[in-house]
Amino acid sequence: MRTRWIRLSLLVLLGSAFYLYLHPEMRLRSPVKIVASIPKQRPLPAPTVRDFSEAKKIAAVLYQAYPYTFYCGCRFSGKHVDHSACGYKPLHDTPRAHRLEWEHIVPAHAFGQAFVEWRSGAPSCVHHSGEAYRGRSCARVASQSFKQMEADLYNLVPAIGEVNQLRADFPVGLLPGVAPMFGRCQTKIAHGVVEPRPEVRGFVARTYKYMEARYPGFHLVNDTNRGLLEQWNRDYPPDAFERERGRKIARIQGNENPFL
Repeated sequence: MRTRWIRLSLLVLLGSAFYLYLHPEMRLRSPVKIVASIPKQRPLPAPTVRDFSEAKKIAAVLYQAYPYTFYCGCRFSGKHVDHSACGYKPLHDTPRAHRLEWEHIVPAHAFGQAFVEWRSGAPSCVHHSGEAYRGRSCARVASQSFKQMEADLYNLVPAIGEVNQLRADFPVGLLPGVAPMFGRCQTKIAHGVVEPRPEVRGFVARTYKYMEARYPGFHLVNDTNRGLLEQWNRDYPPDAFERERGRKIARIQGNENPFL
């Protein structure tokens, strides 16, 4: 009886081992340690664009053939924006209302806050006075991964400084019932949301989808915005300029936007 029980036990053990061999996903795994830091990413090739400052210079060259601001379609030359043809009316007649700036479609804050250097600082983030600092400035100094994301040309577009300022780090969305606020410019900003003009909604959606795919783990596309971004991507396909811009950026950065 004892011998029979031992044989039966061995058969069970052998059967279990064989099952785990065939189904490795059922093996016990070590518990995952959760850390409050940048999500783990697949390795990316060495960046060809060194930083945000260099990216802005390259972007200025890219847009020489299409010198129009992203959110309002106003013509620009150098750093000056011409309001006359596009019908833009500033909310406040300040220098930024007439100045061209380079804007991240996916706000830097949306991914920057995942970096510990942004939230808490780093040993290298100390002023000459000895005072430590953090935030975007520290992430630029201490994190090569952040510098690469911030300098990604696919996410960089020209914008009127005032619009860039008011957009801040707001997410994109719809603002039904809110009237346009910049004259004939159809982009609206209110209640912590930015509604891009219809002509660039698909461009916005494909940029979000690109950033999510290129830098996974930051949840840039999530349950809150996924449905709207997919709808915009379907309803507003890329035009000739968006495709040509994508081809030029691919030659510079060495990677394509698969959503174009």
